[in-house]
Amino acid sequence: QVQLVESGGGLVQAGDSLRLSCAASGRTFSRYTVGWFRQTPGKEREFVAALSRGGGSAYSADSAKGRFTISRDNSKSTVYLQMNSLKPEDTARYYCAASLRTLIITTLSETDYWGQGTQVTVSS
Repeated sequence: QVQLVESGGGLVQAGDSLRLSCAASGRTFSRYTVGWFRQTPGKEREFVAALSRGGGSAYSADSAKGRFTISRDNSKSTVYLQMNSLKPEDTARYYCAASLRTLIITTLSETDYWGQGTQVTVSS
């Protein structure tokens, strides 16, 4: 089992950058595929980006391509989401996800563990 704790959210202006972090408990973090999702009130949680166990394969939603980069440091049991050129429509609560069951997480059903989320608000 793994526990995920996100940090790094905040209030920024359009065009700014933020780096979200997700710290995982346990010594088997490298066994998990990881990802980031986001959710706004009244809407379903949506996929943002995912990364394979070793970090060699990454996949991003169209809304994130060219602006967001997911990475991981297995020695620190941490996943990152570097977000550049932020837009007001990126405003959401961002959740870290982990799975033992899939090579890449792109859907809610593939996720085994969730963090509590961190709020990102982008003002225009």
